[in-house]
Amino acid sequence: MNSTTKSARPARTAFLALLFASAASSALADAAADVTNVEEVTVTARRREETVQEIPLAVSVIGGKQIDQVGAFNVNRLTQLAPTLQFYSSNPRNTSVNIRGLGVPFGLTSDGFEQGVGIYVDDVYNSRVAAATFDFLDVAQIEVLRGPQGTLYGKNTTAGAINITTNQPTFDFQAKGEVSVGDLDYRQVKAAVSGPLSETVAARLVVSSTSRRGTIYNVARKVWINEQDNLGVRGQLLFQPNDNLNITLSADYSAQDAECCAQIYVRTGATQRPLARQYAALTTALNYAVPSTNPFDRLTDTDVDLNAGNKLGGASARVRWNVGPGTLTSVTAWRFWDWEPVNDRDFLGLSIVAKSQNPSQQDQYTQELRYNYTGERFDYVVGAFAFHQRIDTQGTEAQGPSSSRWNLTGALASNPAVLNGLVAYNTQWLKSTSLATYGQLSWKVTDALTIQPGLRINYDKKSGYYERKVFDGQGAPVLYGQTDPIKVAQRGILAPQVSAPSFSDTNVSYDLTVSYKAAPDVLAYATYAKTFKTGGINQNGLPVDAAGNPIPAAGAIKPESVRHLEAGLKTQFFDRRATLNVSLFRTEIEDFQVTVSNGQYGVLRGYLANAGKVRSQGVEAEFNAQPTERFRVYANGAYTDAKYLKFTDAPCPPELSGGTTATAGQTPSAPGVAGGISPGNCDISGQRLPGISKWSASYGAEANLPVTLVGHAGEAYLAFDGSYRSDFSSNPSPSAYTNVKGYALANFRAGFRTPGGFDVYAWARNAFDEEYFEFLALGPSNTGLVVGQPGDPRTFGVTLKAAY
Repeated sequence: MNSTTKSARPARTAFLALLFASAASSALADAAADVTNVEEVTVTARRREETVQEIPLAVSVIGGKQIDQVGAFNVNRLTQLAPTLQFYSSNPRNTSVNIRGLGVPFGLTSDGFEQGVGIYVDDVYNSRVAAATFDFLDVAQIEVLRGPQGTLYGKNTTAGAINITTNQPTFDFQAKGEVSVGDLDYRQVKAAVSGPLSETVAARLVVSSTSRRGTIYNVARKVWINEQDNLGVRGQLLFQPNDNLNITLSADYSAQDAECCAQIYVRTGATQRPLARQYAALTTALNYAVPSTNPFDRLTDTDVDLNAGNKLGGASARVRWNVGPGTLTSVTAWRFWDWEPVNDRDFLGLSIVAKSQNPSQQDQYTQELRYNYTGERFDYVVGAFAFHQRIDTQGTEAQGPSSSRWNLTGALASNPAVLNGLVAYNTQWLKSTSLATYGQLSWKVTDALTIQPGLRINYDKKSGYYERKVFDGQGAPVLYGQTDPIKVAQRGILAPQVSAPSFSDTNVSYDLTVSYKAAPDVLAYATYAKTFKTGGINQNGLPVDAAGNPIPAAGAIKPESVRHLEAGLKTQFFDRRATLNVSLFRTEIEDFQVTVSNGQYGVLRGYLANAGKVRSQGVEAEFNAQPTERFRVYANGAYTDAKYLKFTDAPCPPELSGGTTATAGQTPSAPGVAGGISPGNCDISGQRLPGISKWSASYGAEANLPVTLVGHAGEAYLAFDGSYRSDFSSNPSPSAYTNVKGYALANFRAGFRTPGGFDVYAWARNAFDEEYFEFLALGPSNTGLVVGQPGDPRTFGVTLKAAY
């Protein structure tokens, strides 16, 4: 398709949004007096049931019905409905979930740091961000809370929380099923059944299965990759002997077994390496060319059988007991995560990295106790939280026959045997414990004015172990002290190391919110929070000095110190047929935790460090209107200005790195190793944080008409959902090579539904076939190779739902 047509797509989407907004404005002006209000949404963001318009908190609420209708079956799809939520995933382990550009370091994941965005399912904290890649199971609603949440939630989360509430067992029989089919061999089946087992016991069982052909074709192996293959099941038992006590036992299991995940060639860019050591010269010397230089041909020739084997599950017991004037809640949970990957970290058909994988097994245990009280003048929540996890990882990285040419200089580069078969075996474990007490008080000074202070005391301890043993192609160990040029060159690519980092600390968080009800339908609020994101340890090995010795001081990273200011306004108007919520925020973080690169070949994994200071500030707005029961419209938008205020020793972007002379703080390259593998340091103070668009929006509308079809009364409907985000940086240090262009996505659906739960509709997602990238990344060794993960192309299909 020509470029003129492509460039017109965002304009077409914007036009549709304006058209719907115009229709909404007209409908609001002409609406009759008997129309219904915007549906009142109840949330549990403050650990008690309230309407979203009553709480002095920036929160987006997405109902299960809307989640199903727009096909938002995991957190990645949820970003199209919540503009300030960001999701990046090169595979389930290497996944980032951020809010307002904050949360976790951008880059490959280390087990040694905490998530800044908490993921909770039915009050259970999920410490592994891989949970965000699984299908939602029978969701009632999702709340996306923005800003620090440490005085209300079990685990301290400094950027926000995703609070997922599922449908619970019922004492009346219910059954529902859903089947979707589409192009790319898309198949999704969901089913849920709920009902009584006795007068005091009810049960609910849910299953879900999703499969889809891959979106990238491997021309070498003649298979489609980056596919979907998900299975999930959950069972719940509710015991309710009386009105004051209920106990819910829950168990779930989810599995992914997809041939995934590949990034493909996007472009190349010049670096400071000698021309003979850059991508064009190296691929010419190896007589290699990628299948296509157009990434939207969606072709690769990766020479590794990819796999993203991923299992997640657990069990929990939640007890709610009305004791005295309040409610005591206990949540006890165990969760596990097993990760069995096979990756291709050179991204090409060349055998540079012949094997790269870090299988992990994690167990976590949590216990939360909290007491909620609601009174005429005072409400409060007090709680205690305990968390413990252990993670074991067994890693393997092996070099292939093309590695010598790719990474070495001189005569060694011409000898494939120097690096072919060089292999590193990594063994590591992590133990992490967190204990906390927290509380929040709401004092209703008057009927209009409420003062709400909160406090949290937190203790964290982490200890870990990392050992990497390296062997050459003949099985002989590679050790420090060996002076043979081949051994020195091998050690420059994969070096042995042992480290045992640890960290412990106690910190105090607090916040204060003042809210004022200026009118029955107008709530104004302001919040100040001082909080911490706990420190971490470098669990993937430490940077080394010139002699190759690990630097002990880099074993632990400092806690983030967070100062957060927010002011908001929540309004309802047109006889509560419309709502408009606006919030302004500013978050400053000292000792911001980042991922930086070391001087060895394994540059992609890098290590954790602290940047001086960052800031995220902006404004958000959410508008919903239902002028008649036949029409509704919504529009959410955000402007976010997120940047490094001080980061003087950041890794340089590729266009400024790769020279043969090491800059300040750079680890010199080993003899015989291509100069400039170490990227050096640059001052990127004042530049923007990765992954965050300045402008983002979601918008949509639905219109329906009453009709009778095959003797069944119902309504026919047509709906549109769109999203937009402006360009964003896809590298920790902003680079012209990894800047992702802005894009707009449009989804349509049309169907027929009845009040009894029957619903059939056709849908098209990314209807205009927008070509966009979810992220871009750098290839190994700073040769100038840029790879990326294209977003889904246009897809279409049909969904049928039925309920009893």
